[in-house]
Amino acid sequence: MPQEWVPQEGVGTPDGFARLWTPHRLAYIKSTTDTGCPFCRIGRAEPSADADNLVVARGDAVFALLNLHPYNPGHLMVLPYRHVADLEDLTDPESAELMAFTRQAVVTMKRVAAPHAFNVGLNLGHVAGGSLAEHLHQHVVPRWGGDANFIAVVGQTKVIPQLLAETRAQLAGAWEPPGHGGADRD
Repeated sequence: MPQEWVPQEGVGTPDGFARLWTPHRLAYIKSTTDTGCPFCRIGRAEPSADADNLVVARGDAVFALLNLHPYNPGHLMVLPYRHVADLEDLTDPESAELMAFTRQAVVTMKRVAAPHAFNVGLNLGHVAGGSLAEHLHQHVVPRWGGDANFIAVVGQTKVIPQLLAETRAQLAGAWEPPGHGGADRD
């Protein structure tokens, strides 16, 4: 049960909402201002670095990579190579490939891990929850019944049962480029 909020001078006014603080993410957010956009850096990297960068697949206009701070096992993102923040600024080929890759991510995850459902979406702008809102990215989050269980709700700990490198290897190995039979089979 959330503790009653007690205002401290200069901290704000009570609003009835509990807060979930994630100070561990501040280093990640700050690193984006110190070294430029991590998505652009990863997009420009040689394909030989894909395993280290958690890149699952590359296309002509977009690529897919695992989220470094996943909400669930297999949480990945699909994003354009081009540094663009607004959905309406995508070109038609970028938009088409973004959706094709999102579809293939769902097909691949179903094949590899059989999740019960998915959350798929964009956080457009900082106010909408985008911590790296300057570079558009679509989240694909697999969901299983009970994935928000006791340990996550009460223990405030997320259990990720597999190393990111292992998840990346599985997904990359099962990924079939859109239009090459994989998505059409299912």
